[in-house]
Amino acid sequence: MNSSLPVFHSIYPNGQQGNLSLLSKENLPTMYDLPSEDPEEPGLPDEFHYLQPQLLQFTFRPPEYYPHQVFSGADMNLYYDAAHHNWHKRPDWFGVVGVSRLYNHNDLRLSYVIWQEEISPFVIVELLSPGTEKEDLGETERSANRPPTKWEVYEQILQVPYYVVFNRYNNQLQAFHLESGQYQKMPIESRILMPEIKLSLGLWQGEYQGINRLWLRWYDAEGTLILTDAEKEKLRADAAKQLADAAEQRADAAEQRADTAEQRADTAEQRAEYLAQRLRELGIEP
Repeated sequence: MNSSLPVFHSIYPNGQQGNLSLLSKENLPTMYDLPSEDPEEPGLPDEFHYLQPQLLQFTFRPPEYYPHQVFSGADMNLYYDAAHHNWHKRPDWFGVVGVSRLYNHNDLRLSYVIWQEEISPFVIVELLSPGTEKEDLGETERSANRPPTKWEVYEQILQVPYYVVFNRYNNQLQAFHLESGQYQKMPIESRILMPEIKLSLGLWQGEYQGINRLWLRWYDAEGTLILTDAEKEKLRADAAKQLADAAEQRADAAEQRADTAEQRADTAEQRAEYLAQRLRELGIEP
């Protein structure tokens, strides 16, 4: 089990950092007090922003964590500052390890509230859109009297170890790894290796939900694709069909052999009868 999980911090307006775990939880709003949607952003994501996070969620399976110790959220408000209860970001997808799958072990989450969970996401994925590209890539600056930028939150406040950005319009994949408190761009040969959780992230050409395109998929550390439950079921069904077909072929072959043996026996019987008749014609009783 990996014990070096990120510790979350808060950046206050004066620039000082403080450990949120020192604040009293009793005086802070919980998941139930904070909205799960931003009323100023009523728009819903497009279909790709629905399917791609779903595929990531279904295959995010770190081998050293039980399923009930892993949580992933998609298009969910992520509240990060106990001093500013309404400040939040909404990653397209994020994964957390070492946290309960359910809020307080018994409820589905409405939002992910850092001062309640006490564990930051391990990896965040943003799917680039024309309107959010600069913000996703850290090219925007924080305005006066405004919340910190997405990049500042992920890098400095939540200290998320891996930040991944995928542009589906040109299939460009970029990844950043937190090193000494700052994101460093990672070289990508085929996959983005995350040795701490023994997983890697890469692009895969194939069909998901009837759509054949380039998808972002989870692999294990050796590069084996992690399958969804539906893909596993299809493989099992295909294997069962192949076994059934092979058994049917063996049965057909056995039947053909039996027919051939019967034909040979009939032929031998006919030949014996013919020879016996010829002997009788010669006055020899066989």
